[in-house]
Amino acid sequence: MGPSDNTAVNPELLAYLLEQVTPERKALFEQVIAERTRYITVVLEDIYQPQNASAVLRSCDCFGVQGVHIIENRYEYQVNPKVVMGASKWLDLHRYNQEESDNTTACIEHLRSEGYRILATTPHTEETLLPEIPLDKPVALIFGTELEGLSQQAIDLADGSVRIPMYGFTESFNISVSAALCLQSLTDRVRQSGAPWRLSENDHDRILLEWLRRSIKRCDLLEAAFHEKNN
Repeated sequence: MGPSDNTAVNPELLAYLLEQVTPERKALFEQVIAERTRYITVVLEDIYQPQNASAVLRSCDCFGVQGVHIIENRYEYQVNPKVVMGASKWLDLHRYNQEESDNTTACIEHLRSEGYRILATTPHTEETLLPEIPLDKPVALIFGTELEGLSQQAIDLADGSVRIPMYGFTESFNISVSAALCLQSLTDRVRQSGAPWRLSENDHDRILLEWLRRSIKRCDLLEAAFHEKNN
């Protein structure tokens, strides 16, 4: 469920590349991809702090969320290698950064066309608490900058707003903490809900192929040799 590349994967090529990694590596790939989902996705609007940007990607990987949508209207999205710990290598990052374009609208309209319910995360709402988010359809959570929060445009375009229950004096969590709390709650719930949260067969194979390409040294030469032999 959710956006994916529908390009068919050559099963013989996939099998061939799987033979190029150790049995332990292959088993790890199969274990991780079995838990990947697009049913929950994350949208980041103008996140400019590399440490927070990287921490969110790390949380997405840890909780099995495959897709991250990055809106760059005013700020370029940058990661901190020491914080991200290689997590971005395993995720699909979709960037919306056309100059003089309404990247927020483009991202939200794209996700809505893919069947997502768009929810703006903000402490300034009484609409929906995190545990009350319905999971009858895929969910896209939009996060904004720490100081400024989401743009009013993102809030207006969203299907609703959501906040994390808090009981202290502080108004809000750090964005990386907010994302982690939201993902932990939603991914646990969706896995127990009976919703069709797993990857499609083609998406499973496409992602696995990309992981292999990023893991095998000079994979391009191996693929060229494979195609030459089979053509």
